[in-house]
Amino acid sequence: MAEVVALVDYGAGNLHSVANALKAAGCDAVTLTDNPDVVRAADRIVLPGVGSFRACAEGLRAIPGLVEAMAERIHIGAAPFLGICVGMQLLATRGVEHGVTPGLDWIGGEVRKIERTDSAIKVPHMGWNDVMTHPHSALVEPGEAYFLHSYHFVPDDGHHALAMTDHGGGLVAAIGRDTMVGVQFHPEKSQAYGLALLARFIDWKP
Repeated sequence: MAEVVALVDYGAGNLHSVANALKAAGCDAVTLTDNPDVVRAADRIVLPGVGSFRACAEGLRAIPGLVEAMAERIHIGAAPFLGICVGMQLLATRGVEHGVTPGLDWIGGEVRKIERTDSAIKVPHMGWNDVMTHPHSALVEPGEAYFLHSYHFVPDDGHHALAMTDHGGGLVAAIGRDTMVGVQFHPEKSQAYGLALLARFIDWKP
């Protein structure tokens, strides 16, 4: 029986692109859902996110029981979790876009605006860039991925940074702890590299 991947629908992600990419990567059972009971029963959870940290955090918390169901399934049930773009940033303790907004605080850290260190550095960071992994990286491999973001995850513990990219200095490209992995780039826009990542996530047994 195919494992069910719950793709969390809270009004803040390019859901259909991510769903199509998951299917192309070999997932036979992708369920777009905002139902806490469906999330609680899922084998794997994917949290996308497009837009501001504040809007995404508020949208997620606006659905009764959804955050609690995710926490139960991930932290108690040990279900593999993948956060994408702002879905990855929401793992942090807080974000400072449009004022301080609490995150899920599942991986300690803060989401801050990318600092322009020279005039050649453009914000948002948009386009293809290298992904350089750390030896303890789970799922994420070296390669080139598509990024689109103005804010970046600064973890409290550097060991949680699984991969980095360079845009006027090092930026976290992937974060992880336990059964959770988040990527700042968009796998669904990263062609073969992104599909390979999603395929590994589908098979991942942390």
